Amino acid sequence: MPAAHVSRVRALYRRILLLHRVLPPDLKALGDQYVKDEFRRHKTAYAAVLRQQTKENRQNSTEKARFGIALPEEKLNDFRDEQIGQLQELMQEATKPNRQFSITESRKPEF
Repeated sequence: MPAAHVSRVRALYRRILLLHRVLPPDLKALGDQYVKDEFRRHKTAYAAVLRQQTKENRQNSTEKARFGIALPEEKLNDFRDEQIGQLQELMQEATKPNRQFSITESRKPEF
């Protein structure tokens, strides 16, 4: 398991136990035991999910580093019409010719 994930899981575990401090003693004990059992029971599931997330994050990070790549048709089919419109607008803005700013009048700020 990656160290960053272990750290996040432990932080979540500690945070839950910290939140239990405000409970009455009998409910605190019950809640603490439940959380401990839940985390132990799902330890292997967390590891599998983390491996998958780590793999996807690596793929996404390499994809994000490239600009101007063509989207395959199967990925475009996953977008809603609104998202496709936003992509079209973004492409139009990104491909506009560079324009220089022109300052027509210089004023002193009024206070």
